Amino acid sequence: MRRALPALTRRWQVTALVRTIDPALRIQGVRQIRGDLDVPASLRRLAGIADAVLHSAPPPNEGEGDPRTRRLLATLARARSLPRRLVYISTSGVYGHCAGAVVPESRPCRASTARARRRVAAESLLRAAGQRGQRVSILRAPGIYASDRLPLERVRRGDPVLLADEDSYTNHIHAEDLAAACVIALERGGANRCYNINDDSAERMGDWFDKLADAFGLPRPPRVTRAEAQSRLSPMLLSFMNESRRLDNTRMKRELKLRLRYPTVDAGIAAALQQGKSPCSCSG
Repeated sequence: MRRALPALTRRWQVTALVRTIDPALRIQGVRQIRGDLDVPASLRRLAGIADAVLHSAPPPNEGEGDPRTRRLLATLARARSLPRRLVYISTSGVYGHCAGAVVPESRPCRASTARARRRVAAESLLRAAGQRGQRVSILRAPGIYASDRLPLERVRRGDPVLLADEDSYTNHIHAEDLAAACVIALERGGANRCYNINDDSAERMGDWFDKLADAFGLPRPPRVTRAEAQSRLSPMLLSFMNESRRLDNTRMKRELKLRLRYPTVDAGIAAALQQGKSPCSCSG
């Protein structure tokens, strides 16, 4: 979470677990420990060094459960004193398909993909750690975007989206707002508390891509039926289209008191245009 570093380094001495030493992090005053969550022996130096932990590493791309989170927690538990606070960036995919319903954090997790089930497993491990005295806060983030992280390459390719009457609701959060949420959660996130971290938009997926196309002078993507999409899109893209939900961010605003810098995707797109960025080819 490099975008959170300026705010983090103003408040704390920050130590980062990295696979390779990064001079840019050193310039920002970040102490670096070489290690890899896939190599348990490399994690020993993490035990007992932190009062708070921001855990943003995703689970592996295959297999069951999340061995990375399990190894991290096992390493931290070896010290005499555990971190008092732990914030984990999860995903709204843990809810699964919700048929377009408004989704508060109290809704049970019914992940429908292996990717999301691994996130549910990570959350379960962290909740168990929270029962042992650590203050664990879980941030469930949807599609993350920024001025340099827009899925314009997909629009340029002409990948289709669903017809309006078959389309799914999608949710977003600007990377800057997610970074701010991480910092705030480290300071006052509730114990064993989950938070939906999303903006105030309630967009259909096709409308999101139409807005991007219009803003950047590109042709709008073609609309197809859900049946037609099965033969024209990758399994990954289809998995996103097959889930529809509208996240409720009331708890985020009430408890974390996060004031969104980009409350809608319209605000985020406008900022990208003003900054004159050349967006990358990130997927949607």
